[in-house]
Amino acid sequence: MPLSHYMALLIALLVLAIAVLLIVGRRRRDREHQAHASALREREDTLRLALWASNELYWQYDLDRRELESTRILPAHGGELELRHHLDRDHAIHPDDLPLVVERLRNYVQGHTPMFLSEHRVRDTDGTWLWVRARGRSVGRDADGRVTRIAGTARNVTDIQRQERERRIAAEVMRNMAEAVVVTDDDFRVVTVNPAFTRMSGYDVDEIVGREASILNSGQHDAAYYEAARRTARDAGVWSGEMWQRRRDGHEFLCAMQATAIREPGGQRRLFVLVATDITDRRRIEQELRYLANYDTLTNLPNRTLLSERLSRAIVRARRQGTRAALLFLDLDRFKDVNDSLGHATGDRILRMAAQRLQQAAGSTHTVARIGGDEFTVLLEDLADGCEADACAQRLIEAFDEPLRLDDRQEIVITPSIGISVYPDHALVPTDLLKHADTAMYQAKSAGRRTFLRYTDAMDSETRRRAAIVAALRRVVERGELSLAYQPQVSLVDGRITGVEALLRWHSPELGDIPPTQFIPLAEEGGTILAIGEWVLREACRTLADWRQAGQHDVVMAVNVSAVQLLRSDLPRIVERVLRETAVEARHLELELTESMLMANAALAAERLQTFRRLGVSIAVDDFGTGYSSLAYLRRLPITTLKIDKAFIDDLGGPSDGEDAAITTTVIAMAHSLGLQVIAEGVESPQQLAFLRQHRCDVVQGFWLARPMPAGECLQFLREWPRRAALAAPPAP
Repeated sequence: MPLSHYMALLIALLVLAIAVLLIVGRRRRDREHQAHASALREREDTLRLALWASNELYWQYDLDRRELESTRILPAHGGELELRHHLDRDHAIHPDDLPLVVERLRNYVQGHTPMFLSEHRVRDTDGTWLWVRARGRSVGRDADGRVTRIAGTARNVTDIQRQERERRIAAEVMRNMAEAVVVTDDDFRVVTVNPAFTRMSGYDVDEIVGREASILNSGQHDAAYYEAARRTARDAGVWSGEMWQRRRDGHEFLCAMQATAIREPGGQRRLFVLVATDITDRRRIEQELRYLANYDTLTNLPNRTLLSERLSRAIVRARRQGTRAALLFLDLDRFKDVNDSLGHATGDRILRMAAQRLQQAAGSTHTVARIGGDEFTVLLEDLADGCEADACAQRLIEAFDEPLRLDDRQEIVITPSIGISVYPDHALVPTDLLKHADTAMYQAKSAGRRTFLRYTDAMDSETRRRAAIVAALRRVVERGELSLAYQPQVSLVDGRITGVEALLRWHSPELGDIPPTQFIPLAEEGGTILAIGEWVLREACRTLADWRQAGQHDVVMAVNVSAVQLLRSDLPRIVERVLRETAVEARHLELELTESMLMANAALAAERLQTFRRLGVSIAVDDFGTGYSSLAYLRRLPITTLKIDKAFIDDLGGPSDGEDAAITTTVIAMAHSLGLQVIAEGVESPQQLAFLRQHRCDVVQGFWLARPMPAGECLQFLREWPRRAALAAPPAP
């Protein structure tokens, strides 16, 4: 074979070998590529599965373009997992979280932190805000090494945030609760407590955790009580009640407690939550309030509330047993005068001693109650006849015959007036029994005091009239039913009319003429005297202003003032306003106050009187001699005039005027020594006038001179007085 053929064959074989090598290499590369692609697909599936299983999404953030690219793995049809890409150029972060996210991103980009990590809120596709936990690192840098792209993963942690927030709130609530909270296991060993428990019990957390709750058991209950409570909590899952507990220092306290069974979160172990409130002080206050609601704190006797309850029970028993029950209503005679003269502290001592004496006289089997002021009641049960109530009332009256000893040097005699009502003779219900006994008591006072009367139907008419007067008084000023009568006062020195006293009158269309002695005390009790008194003051000053325009310039108007006006209203301001409105000078107004009124509250009375004197108003003490004051005391008050009570004038000049004459002359002499003017009221005879003139009384007032007259008639009397024969020919009474 020629050499050329060998060379061609060799070349062909070489080409064939090269081709075979190329084919084998290509196939190997194909196999390697397929294996690599399969590995990539496997890794991608693994990553995709991992992202789906972790419920996280993959994200990339381009810092230059401010674009956020996110990849989420979602299940598709056929059980496949599908990749979904989303490019967000307006990535919305909650405004409250945005500053913190920017700060953390800046810290990572500047190399201060090894990773970008943030929890913040982003807006979901439906517009709601979701909490996400994002973490990432740089995946791209520019030529200068500056981070341009960050990639990482993010997870929706909204539920975790909500649970964590609820846990924090629950922990904060438990920490700040005022009630003590103890969590125990099923054996009632303490698992945890809140700060309120440590404050209440005195045990620190380390001292109590792990120990049995029985360490707090008190000696107030036996062991069976605590065991029964725990058994109920185990069986029913709940227990509530009151339980005495013991503090670390040994002091015992009362708790309102509730135990509730729960399951430990994330487990099956049963726990008990015990919530306790210290109610020791509340229980003590409740007991005190219960006592205050049923007993009088001054005398420790039952009050009106408890009396009503016992009276109701007594009526029920009497009805069932066919017996009688009686109610004695007792009032201390003239106690107000004693209280005003000796002071309220002494008055309270007298009430306490009177309560003790009543209890002793009535006996321990009967209910003695104080229903207010100086009013007491005695409830008698199991009576066969109403006469037994009369006998008890007589014993009570006789019990006060012995003076009450205030101290070693002072005694006081006080008497009761008693009204009696009997079940079923007079009433069938408690309120009527009390009302009828009260009515009978007032009738006993009217009968002369220190006596008792049993209720009769005839007594109701007086009570109804009293109630009608009280009701009519509320509108007496509004309806214009009041009027003033004026009684002149004449000077025994020069025979001039120096003043007039304004006297209140009331004519009711329904009730007729009602005397002041009857309606003024009722007006004072009901408070209507304030409006009435202001009307009297204004009407008297208006009349005086009219008289001054008619030429009577030297007359002083005397106006009576009630104790209620002086002590409970701003009387100085009212007087000043009325004087200004009527243009009457203060020196032409004189206010008359009784001495018992001045003694009722001496300090306040003195302060008010000083205000009147600074205004220029004169002050007269009316009915002097009937109260408990003395000239030595009155000397310290800014008064200008004393009025001797009519009771001391009535017998002057007669055969039996010895004591009254001595009192009158002494009062005149002492008043003059103090620089006070003396007015004698109730002068009705020439003999009385002669006696008063002889002993240098300054001014007289009474029917001998003139009766009380309407304003017009009195003005005419003042005009004609200079032409009259002074005191020689006085008008008839």
